[in-house]
Amino acid sequence: MSKNWTVNEIPNLTGKIALITGANSGIGYEAAKEFSRKGAHTILATRSVAKGTDTEKRIRAEIPDAKLEPMVLDLASLKSVRAFADTFNATHTRLDLLINNAGIMMVPYGTTEDGFEQQFGTNHLGHFALTGMLIDLLLKTPNARVVNVSSNAHRFADLDFDNLMFDNEEAYTPMKSYGNSKLANLLFTYEMQRLLEAQNANMIAVAAHPGISTTNLANHLAHPFLMKTLTPLFSWMLQDAAMGALPSIRAAVDPNVVGGQYFGPDGRNQQKGYPVVVPSNDASHKTEDARRLWEVSEELTGVSLLNA
Repeated sequence: MSKNWTVNEIPNLTGKIALITGANSGIGYEAAKEFSRKGAHTILATRSVAKGTDTEKRIRAEIPDAKLEPMVLDLASLKSVRAFADTFNATHTRLDLLINNAGIMMVPYGTTEDGFEQQFGTNHLGHFALTGMLIDLLLKTPNARVVNVSSNAHRFADLDFDNLMFDNEEAYTPMKSYGNSKLANLLFTYEMQRLLEAQNANMIAVAAHPGISTTNLANHLAHPFLMKTLTPLFSWMLQDAAMGALPSIRAAVDPNVVGGQYFGPDGRNQQKGYPVVVPSNDASHKTEDARRLWEVSEELTGVSLLNA
């Protein structure tokens, strides 16, 4: 194996099913493309039929024989998550890879269809519910993996279990909310792995983050002309989406991955580089917070996950 892990290290995925949320752009699109290139039946979970159809068309232009299946999924709606899961469970007999990748970043205050603060509701609760609704199929699939995509922004989190949804809007800041949702992704991953080990399950949960990548996730933060002007100035600390996708891809397919690991770029401050195991902050390893978040997530979504 080469020193720097690249897509050339991806094993043959023929016969496996990979489900990627937010597969229409950025690192989700890159992961979907590479899984398809290696033979996986790839589920393109996107928020609309149009996005899914366009994504399929773009991948097929490069990989004509790709096995692709667009499906509509809106993580900001538990009704949509339920409909997606019901259809998936009824039409598939296995799920090898679940890549919980989709997300929104540093948006103004707002709520989801179910009344959740939208960043926490979309980035964490939507994926928690989706995983819970697909868990039986995952557990039935030998060596299945769940990969939760977090961010270095988890280091800026300040979880307040008495005000997770920022009911007091004056306490809301886009960065704090985004950081909280990314910390929740890690707490979710580590607690899931503990529960899987306790049940001797034949699957693992891992996490990854893309570093600082040139995706459209933060395009709303500034005028398009300003983004176009500033991006070259900061190119020294940015990497493209293909590189940003490598930590998620490695977490999903490297046979040497161990449950509970966290992958990110190997460069300075984990901003860019090739994927390696990286540390997350102390807050992400607080088991009491992880258990409490798990319980709260079950209550809010109505989804029971991995309970005895």
